[in-house]
Amino acid sequence: MALRPILSSMKPAYWDEATQALASRDVVMARLIAEYPEITVQRRGDPFTTLARAIAGQQISVKAAQTIWDRFVAAAKGSGNPVHLDPARVGRMRVTTLRGVGLSENKALYIRDLARHFVTGALDPREWRALDDEDLILRLTAVHGIGRWTAEMFLMFHELRPDVLPVADIGLQNAVAIHYHGGTRIPIAELREFAAMWSPWRSVATWYLWRSLDPIPVEY
Repeated sequence: MALRPILSSMKPAYWDEATQALASRDVVMARLIAEYPEITVQRRGDPFTTLARAIAGQQISVKAAQTIWDRFVAAAKGSGNPVHLDPARVGRMRVTTLRGVGLSENKALYIRDLARHFVTGALDPREWRALDDEDLILRLTAVHGIGRWTAEMFLMFHELRPDVLPVADIGLQNAVAIHYHGGTRIPIAELREFAAMWSPWRSVATWYLWRSLDPIPVEY
């Protein structure tokens, strides 16, 4: 999935509490937090647009994803909002039209499926606050083209959930190996147990571990 650079002074309400707690219990976290004092995660866009963009950018370069996305928005927005897309309008778009902007046939079908989930209410952001992380992940992964990793990124970057641990993420695995295990990656089950010490701020810990590999923050 393509991720875009971002640097912002905005931060979630819990960020200071999380960084203080992590730094007090983990010397590695304390060092990383001190090294990157001016960066944080920030929400961008509405839920439908964010998820559609995530699907469009899967498994291609940032540059290619941006080109395709710009074409898609131009085709989908009509005379509407150029940033927030209308799921009903997108759901009515023909696959041939979506293919014409550079989307693969599968991605075209996935984005239409996503749109129909929003139109029918199968995905209703008004309900999400009452759902725990796993329940929301289950709702999201019911959409074709949204796997667990994409759902976890959405929870971290858009919903700003503080305690998500994307154990299948290679960057997280590598960072834990480098900082805690002499460069040796540990099995996912062990990683999950190891990361329990960061709860309930595992999203924040993951963010700083990613920064240790790539100092430029990203947005989802």
